[in-house]
Amino acid sequence: MKKTALIIGATGKTGMPVVEQAIAAGLKVRAVIRREGDRSERLRRAGAETVFGDVHDMKSVRELVEGVGRIYFAYPPQLDRLVEATANLSLASSSAGVEAIVNMSQITARESARSPLSHQHWLSEHIFDHSEMCAIHIRPTFFAENFLLFNAAGIASEGKMYLPYGTRGQAPIAANDIARVVVQLLLDPEAYRGERLQLTGPERFTIPEIADVIGIEIGSPVEYVSLPEARWKDILVNQVGLPEFLASHLYYVAQDHQEGYFDKVTDTVEEITGTPAQEFKEFVREHRRNFLGEEAVFLGV
Repeated sequence: MKKTALIIGATGKTGMPVVEQAIAAGLKVRAVIRREGDRSERLRRAGAETVFGDVHDMKSVRELVEGVGRIYFAYPPQLDRLVEATANLSLASSSAGVEAIVNMSQITARESARSPLSHQHWLSEHIFDHSEMCAIHIRPTFFAENFLLFNAAGIASEGKMYLPYGTRGQAPIAANDIARVVVQLLLDPEAYRGERLQLTGPERFTIPEIADVIGIEIGSPVEYVSLPEARWKDILVNQVGLPEFLASHLYYVAQDHQEGYFDKVTDTVEEITGTPAQEFKEFVREHRRNFLGEEAVFLGV
C-alpha cells in the first residue's frame, strides 16, 4: 500500500479532522488547499503536506494524485461542477494507480433527486464505481454543525431557530464522527468496496425536539419556527448571500426532509469505528458557547 493519502476538501468541516486523525493513525497526508490562512497553517502543524490544487483542471489533478495510495474527496457544495471534478479525479487516479477513494456523497443522492447537487452526487458515485479504484461512498445525514451555521445566531439573539423542515425526524451526525469513519475506510477500504454507507447519529429527533435539547443544554428555552420553503430560499440568497446553486439545493433539502429522506437511524459509525456516534446533547454541550453567541461559528464547508 502507498502510504500517502490525498485529502480534497482538507480545510472543511470533515476534511480537517480527517487530516488530523489520519496522521495520528500513521498515514502520510497530502492536503489540498485553495488559499493560505489559519486552517492551512493548522494542517501543517498537524504534520500534513499542503498543496494548491484545482480539481477542475486535469493537469493539476494529475500532479495531486502522483504517488498517492488513497483519497478522501469532499467537494464544496457551493460549486456546480462536481461531475467534471469527479471525471478528472477518476481518470487521473486510475492512470496513477490510486488504490481507493472514499467519496463524500449525501443521504439524498438518487437518480430522481430534484436538487441538481443531489443528482450530481448520484452521478459521481457511479463514475467512481466504474473506475479502477476501490470506491466507497459515504452518505451522511444532516450535519449537527448545520444547526450552528443556520441557527446559532437566531438562538443567541431571539431564542428561536428558523427552518423549513416540518416535523419529520432526523438523527444529526457530528463532522468528527464522519471523519472517524473516513479514516478507518482509508486504512482498510476493501471491506466496504462499492458500498453506500448511510451515516447518522445514534438518536432520532423531530426539529421541535432538537430545539428542546438545545434549550436544555444552554439553559434557556428555544422555539422552533417553521418556515415556508420559498421564504427559506429567499433568506439564503438575499440575507445570507449564498450562491443560487447552493440555495436551491438547500430548498430541495427542505422538501426531502419533509418527505422523510432524513428520517432514519443507522449504527454504521459504531460498526466501522468500534465507537458509537456522539449524542446530540453532547454536541450541543461541546458547542454551548456558539449557541450562546459567545464564540464565532466556523463557516467552512
